Amino acid sequence: MARMTTTSAAPTVGFDLDMTLIDSRPGIRACYLALSERTGTHVDADLAVTRLGPPLEQELAHWFPAERLAATADLYRSLYPEYAIAATPALTGAREAIEAVRRSGGRAIVVTAKYEPNAKLHLDHLGIAPDAVIGDLWAEQKAVALREHGAEIYVGDHLGDIRGARTAGAHSVAVATGPYTVDELRAAGADTVLADLTEFPAWLADYRDGTAPRA
Repeated sequence: MARMTTTSAAPTVGFDLDMTLIDSRPGIRACYLALSERTGTHVDADLAVTRLGPPLEQELAHWFPAERLAATADLYRSLYPEYAIAATPALTGAREAIEAVRRSGGRAIVVTAKYEPNAKLHLDHLGIAPDAVIGDLWAEQKAVALREHGAEIYVGDHLGDIRGARTAGAHSVAVATGPYTVDELRAAGADTVLADLTEFPAWLADYRDGTAPRA
């Protein structure tokens, strides 16, 4: 198995939010149910939460006509703090992953497709305090923030996160806590694949000393 070397003793690490740091399915489901009630338009909330990751408007396009997308997205985001924040837990290992970066002397940032104010509400509610939160970026767009902050590693659960890391020239760490399996993430080109974030602190320690294996 190939070994990799690292040039940074204290890297900046980017993390995705939904299904990487938080299990947003219960909260997003509740928000979609509220949206359906407000608009009179059926949204299959159980189906919607199986395909989290892309921007909100991509999901709404399955249920609303194009001319209503902008207004419906605004309504959803206004409902979100009431229905989604308290219902959403941190995923196992999320706090410890952020703390591992801090203990290494590095910086932990969150780069997410979620509306930035709502992303910050989640992290504040859960007591998770990254060094920066950058929202409204999806897939390759995430590379803008990753480059700006000098992120050497990007951790996410979605194929779009792998693409964002690669576009930024960052090491892609994929966690199988979202819609894709370990094998699917590996096949998509992730540099490292972990079952979940509980494995991240040990992996980061190995990465820093150059002994972490590639996936």
